[in-house]
Amino acid sequence: MIFSRRSALAGAGLLAAAAVSLGGMSAAQAETKWDMPTPYGESNFHTQNILAFAQDIEDKTGGSLSIQVHSAGSLFKHPEIKNAVRKGLAPIGELLISRLSNEDPVFGVDSVPFLANSYDSAFKLYQASKPALEEKLSAQGLKLLYTVPWPPQGIYSKKDINTIDDLKGLKFRAYNASTERLAQLAGAVPTQVEVADLPTAFSTGRVEAMITSPSTGANSKAWDYLDHYYDTQAWLPKNMVIVNASAFDALSAEEQAAVLDAAAEAETRGWEASKTETDEQTQILSDNGITVAAPSEALLSAMKEIGDTMTAEWAESAGDEGGAIVKAFLD
Repeated sequence: MIFSRRSALAGAGLLAAAAVSLGGMSAAQAETKWDMPTPYGESNFHTQNILAFAQDIEDKTGGSLSIQVHSAGSLFKHPEIKNAVRKGLAPIGELLISRLSNEDPVFGVDSVPFLANSYDSAFKLYQASKPALEEKLSAQGLKLLYTVPWPPQGIYSKKDINTIDDLKGLKFRAYNASTERLAQLAGAVPTQVEVADLPTAFSTGRVEAMITSPSTGANSKAWDYLDHYYDTQAWLPKNMVIVNASAFDALSAEEQAAVLDAAAEAETRGWEASKTETDEQTQILSDNGITVAAPSEALLSAMKEIGDTMTAEWAESAGDEGGAIVKAFLD
């Protein structure tokens, strides 16, 4: 009897241990871990915002959903991120929206020069274009979570630019179809140059002017190779965070709500961070000897005419959908 009792107790202990083990396996299986590729380094304000977004999700879900952020293109390079998320190779990722403008003009609306040239107008344009963006992404099995703008684009040069005539004949850095068209309409000579090559290109005369954000100017130490920055606020291109729709749908209702809540908070936080970035990076340009100035009325007027031309060209390329976005934005 004593032996039987001991055997029974041992058996009960084994069953209890097995139950604990199985319970632990269930808990582990209930945890979802996502890898998230991003294009920029960890010090970039976009990446800092994403790190906070990932932490918010882990906190809100009690750890049932966690996101490992892979910054600086370490998991997938920038051009690969959208398709990686679409194919489910990574459930979630970040990219510049206008990189997709070759797929559909709608993705390039926030990079049409002088259509929206302030944070307020950029947000209004975002609201006007958001339904179309969501529809385009949904057709590819993707869900838009949030967007954050870059600082507004300004003109850098090695000489004074007081009127549009001062740009004529200048070698103007172009990095996409929009900046190439802008240079052409301004009478400048579009020249393809990557960010990493800017110091050498300016120093050797391959380029003499460019349009980009104060962040790019500060990060590339523009004061080493040029003298002037004009705060034209030509456009505010946005990054977006997207998620694979199937991966999102596989989450519990509580996890989905946590992701959407964290995304809304990240969008608000990111737009404010962009404004702070603009102020700080513009001040860095000035502190290092670059003459920072508002564009003259003559230059701004001429640039807005170019913007009107490019807006009309974009709306035509985007068809009825583009016309509806512009109308909703202007109303």
